[in-house]
Amino acid sequence: MQPSFRRSPLAALMVAGSLSALMLLTACGESTKTAEAPPPPAPILQGKQLRFPAGHPQLKLLASRPAAAAVDVVAELPARLVWNEERTQRVYPAFGGRIVAITADIGTVVKPGTPLARIASPDFGSAQSDTAKAGVDLSLARKTLARQRELFDAGIIARKDLEQTEADVARAQAESARAAARTSLYGTASAVNQQLGITSGINGVVVERNLNPGQEVRPDQSGPGVPALFVVTDPSSLWVQIDAKETDIASMQPGASFELQVPAYPGEVFTGKVIAASDSIDPGTRTIKVRGLVANADRRLKGEMLVTARVREKLTGVVVPSTAVTLDGSKHVVYVQVQPGVFEPRTVVLGHMGSKEVVLSSGLQVGDQVVGDNALLLAREFGVANEDAGNPASAAVNGNAVEAPKAK
Repeated sequence: MQPSFRRSPLAALMVAGSLSALMLLTACGESTKTAEAPPPPAPILQGKQLRFPAGHPQLKLLASRPAAAAVDVVAELPARLVWNEERTQRVYPAFGGRIVAITADIGTVVKPGTPLARIASPDFGSAQSDTAKAGVDLSLARKTLARQRELFDAGIIARKDLEQTEADVARAQAESARAAARTSLYGTASAVNQQLGITSGINGVVVERNLNPGQEVRPDQSGPGVPALFVVTDPSSLWVQIDAKETDIASMQPGASFELQVPAYPGEVFTGKVIAASDSIDPGTRTIKVRGLVANADRRLKGEMLVTARVREKLTGVVVPSTAVTLDGSKHVVYVQVQPGVFEPRTVVLGHMGSKEVVLSSGLQVGDQVVGDNALLLAREFGVANEDAGNPASAAVNGNAVEAPKAK
């Protein structure tokens, strides 16, 4: 026999209470949804101005500040220290051969004539041999001339024979001088030893060495892109290769001064002077190559250091935050608050762009209230307003277009 379950009056009362509570909560939720505040009205586009209703929540995000008159600014440009090429010698082999001795290394202080290395060179030996043979030929020609003069004085030979011998002596003398000068330029001309000496031609320090004992070298291993056997330079002054923007070139003319900030020496400032500026723009980096000169008597600065060149520029115009400038196609645009809650765009021309502030050469007046925060949000509102007004052609991709629809 199946047991029967009967609901007690107390259980029925509890179920009824639960249902009542559930209905009450549902009713409260519906009343809460009904009581939610409606969204704020959208801003209105009137002509070229976008007007926000008073108290619109987005107005708190569109902080503005007055445009200030431009003053001298300090431009920071990337730069690199390199050797002063007017005080640098790159040593290449004049003859082919094998390295038999290395007498200088990196850091060696040298002067003109200081030996750097020695090469056993058959080619140089041939040059020495040519010099020796030219000397022998000259000696023989001089003896022949002496005999010819004796014969001429005795009336045995004609004058033309004497003159021919004198010409032979002159040619032999010229050839001997040429051969001796060639060998003396690279080594000794007094003996045929095939020993080619590599020497320094300037006062300085060896800063680079690219050879090893027993290495074979050839004279065709020289020129751009080929490392020199030795690089000797005077590091008491260095060149500074500066990458300047087009807007900076007026302040980077030859003779202009600049300061260097070196990461290795924080807080210290090194001064230099511009000595040359390129007449063309690098197509890859869109920068102008500027060469400067900086003194380095204590040799604290090193070649190939990455530094920052700081140059003071005199600019005219107004200064605004860099975040205030937006791009509309190929034009630069800023947004001005003409009165509380009313904004309009202004097309401007950049005079100088820094990391935090921008100098505008035209398009704004001193004192104009420029939107410096969330300018892109305002640009988007302009784009949406133009689309809602039925003028999508004037709404740029980034929402910076401001042209109002024409009245029909």
